[in-house]
Amino acid sequence: MYLISFPLLLLPFAFFNIVIFLLNIPLTDPVFAIPLMSSPTLPPVFDRHLTVTTGDLIVAIAALLLYAEVVKSARPGGKGIMDHVLSFILFIAMAAELLLLPRAESPTLLLLTVLSFVDAIAGISIRPAQEKTLVLEHRDRAPA
Repeated sequence: MYLISFPLLLLPFAFFNIVIFLLNIPLTDPVFAIPLMSSPTLPPVFDRHLTVTTGDLIVAIAALLLYAEVVKSARPGGKGIMDHVLSFILFIAMAAELLLLPRAESPTLLLLTVLSFVDAIAGISIRPAQEKTLVLEHRDRAPA
């Protein structure tokens, strides 16, 4: 696997920083709208819509990547400790940016930090449960 010691939540965190600091795009700008029906009718009438903002899109991508991180931490073997250390460092970096940079204060970064915390805790919680598995060896005895 190529993504063994790479925290995937670094990608939405980097995208957040690019949007906030380099592009100066507000996180409330709409990206696209999802059409919704107000009542089930035939033929369907889509008279409402759900607007997805830049911040919503970043959090949704981060939630999908969190799933990949949990699956990655549950794999047998591998370089598990390095994954956990890098995930924890990323959590510390997100929390520090949230607390120390006024320009980065937003609900999007708060949710990214919470997802990063869940990643760090899930990796620590899943790994010890795997290492305690007991494998019994079956030996065939020769007939007497």
